Amino acid sequence: MSLKLRNLTPDDYLPLRAVVDEWWGGRAVAGLLPRLFFNFFQTTSFAVEDGDAPVDGLLVAFLVGFVSQTNPAQAYIHFVGVHPGYRAQGLGRLLYEHFFEVVWGLGCREVEAITSPVNQGSIAFHRSLGFEILPGDAEVDGVEVFSDYAGPGQPRVLFRRDLS
Repeated sequence: MSLKLRNLTPDDYLPLRAVVDEWWGGRAVAGLLPRLFFNFFQTTSFAVEDGDAPVDGLLVAFLVGFVSQTNPAQAYIHFVGVHPGYRAQGLGRLLYEHFFEVVWGLGCREVEAITSPVNQGSIAFHRSLGFEILPGDAEVDGVEVFSDYAGPGQPRVLFRRDLS
């Protein structure tokens, strides 16, 4: 397998938007990926291509992240996706570790991310990367959450990882 890690570009928007709901098992998540991320956060957002795929340069994983404008020492990972056929091969970890290196070079010393409390795989993944779950104001299935974080009735687990 010939994998290539590169920055996201505006040309990646439509191809990823077309497959991301399928990658999430049919959940409607494409709305969480507006074009603005592909246009304005290319320095800290990445894609992995498989050069050996039937379609040359097939996008098989991506990460959208950025540096906080409010607190330049903090970065945020907004969205990560891995093609179902490429999971459990370290691509998510590769993307996160590359993001950590890039934002460290930009002066960031901590990274935050969120997930839904029902996404046990995401919770386990973030913990395996050294993220801590921040104390919230409620608990769902034994996990601390912030109620209404993503809107009314939409709790989220908030993670933080110290990069220093």
